[in-house]
Amino acid sequence: MTVFERVAPVDQRTSPLHSPEQDSGHRFDPQRRWAAALSLGFDLRSDGPGRAITRLARRKHHGPLRVQRPFYPEGRNGCCHVYLLHPPGGLVSGDELRIEATVEEGAHVLLTTPAAAKLYKADSHGVAWGQHTRLQVASNATLEYLPQETLAFDGSRGEQTTTIELQTGAKCLGWEILALGRPASQLPFTSGHLEQRFQLRMDGQPLWLERQIMSPQHRRFKGPWGQGGATVQATLWVVGLEHEAAAIEALRAALPANPRWAVTRRRGVVLLRYLGHERNEAWALCQQAWELLRPLLTGKAAIVPRIWLT
Repeated sequence: MTVFERVAPVDQRTSPLHSPEQDSGHRFDPQRRWAAALSLGFDLRSDGPGRAITRLARRKHHGPLRVQRPFYPEGRNGCCHVYLLHPPGGLVSGDELRIEATVEEGAHVLLTTPAAAKLYKADSHGVAWGQHTRLQVASNATLEYLPQETLAFDGSRGEQTTTIELQTGAKCLGWEILALGRPASQLPFTSGHLEQRFQLRMDGQPLWLERQIMSPQHRRFKGPWGQGGATVQATLWVVGLEHEAAAIEALRAALPANPRWAVTRRRGVVLLRYLGHERNEAWALCQQAWELLRPLLTGKAAIVPRIWLT
């Protein structure tokens, strides 16, 4: 039986996620802003003698960001699956999305999205969009962050930031998959400017910091020492493996051999990278790696979220 809480609706004007300066979404000058925010909190509560359940204990939202309810496809006392919903389905000039999630001690959460996110072409003023994600995982808690891929259309301009803050003993597995342009429609990514920033910290100390700019006008975009002309890239990370070297060898043995991906480790972070031109290939690679790594990380087999199959 699925368990979820009823949460009172949030008054957008009085929510702490809302500020008056965000009320400018219908402007069409360079000051255009349309903000949305979602804040989630998960904890572990007793569910009878010797049993506990991960609950969605807190949720607040402003604008078009929602979750409907948690799902428990792994059993009532298993991992809590939650789908992050952005009804517009994509980001346009002036959009500003902020997503926060906190996983308290002992809880196990899987966050994903119902479909690919789209980054649309900037307006005539070139106003950028922004998407900022902050995830906090307590000691002995586990977070799987597995959003579906992001599709950047030609002319898109914006910034994505992902910040993950772990406590000692926390476990985290996640990925980011980005495809540039729409090659099937003969619409390559020939203009635009995307900036991605990633921060992964343990007890406030950096484990992995990264910043990259994707602009067809920059020489690294086509340079063999940079993007190399690739239109699809993916990064999968995992923290908390007991035997990192063995996990890497298992990945190398199980995944299809080709020069478009590689795996390494640094400061307790195992990283798998893909750089190529096939969105489906990148997704399949990441999903297969997740299915192999999850039992090594959590002791539990991977259960594919139902939303991926629709």
